[in-house]
Amino acid sequence: MPRNAVVTGASKGIGLATARALADEGYRVVAGARTISAELKEVTPHAVPVDLTTAEGPARLVGTALTELGGIDLLVNNVGGTRPRTEGFLAATDDDWQYTLDLTLFSAVRATRAALPSLVERRGQVVNIGSVNSRKSAPHLLAYSAAKAALASFGKGVAEEFGPRGVRVNTISPGPVRTAVWTQPDGTGDVLARQAGLPVEEFLTTFPAKIGMSTGQMTEPEEVAALVVFLASGKAPNINGSDLVIDGGMLKEG
Repeated sequence: MPRNAVVTGASKGIGLATARALADEGYRVVAGARTISAELKEVTPHAVPVDLTTAEGPARLVGTALTELGGIDLLVNNVGGTRPRTEGFLAATDDDWQYTLDLTLFSAVRATRAALPSLVERRGQVVNIGSVNSRKSAPHLLAYSAAKAALASFGKGVAEEFGPRGVRVNTISPGPVRTAVWTQPDGTGDVLARQAGLPVEEFLTTFPAKIGMSTGQMTEPEEVAALVVFLASGKAPNINGSDLVIDGGMLKEG
């Protein structure tokens, strides 16, 4: 029986790398994103333009997989984001918080709710893409940090309830990953580089060591995708309800 995966936020970065890695492993991938990139179209014919911040968006994406592929073996809740507020907590509005929660937390809640009947039937898996910010909050990313902490807790709760029914749920929490968030104009990397008075590439070269990444380098999207593939492989079937960190040694405590 073919294995089917749903990946949210798949147009670039970790999501694109994950969709590509799963396709290389033989999965049929239904991939959702607000805008479908040319790179994603090359990975899968099942690329669905969808706004995952809406109440109906995640269910529509999952419904596409159920209708077109007949079931789901793996759900990867990757989509997430925020509006960074370098001015700090008081600058963040209710709309900023709601946007972050809708995109980062509720998209996963809604997609998981829609996918679970099929996942139970097929003894499938959910992998949530979290962040080390769930454990190491940053003032300019406070809403994002809170949403990722809630996502990790959500994953543990679903794992506890549905583990006895054959569904495994785990979270992967990367540290800084070399994606457009760090490299694009006006992204996090650009903002922090300007604050440091450095060109972006020079800043990104020195930044990992400054924040305690003992490897001295940022994580690549393909490394996170490789961990998703490993979890999906079933080679370690007793990993359930876990929060796996891939951060170059950034976190010094468990």
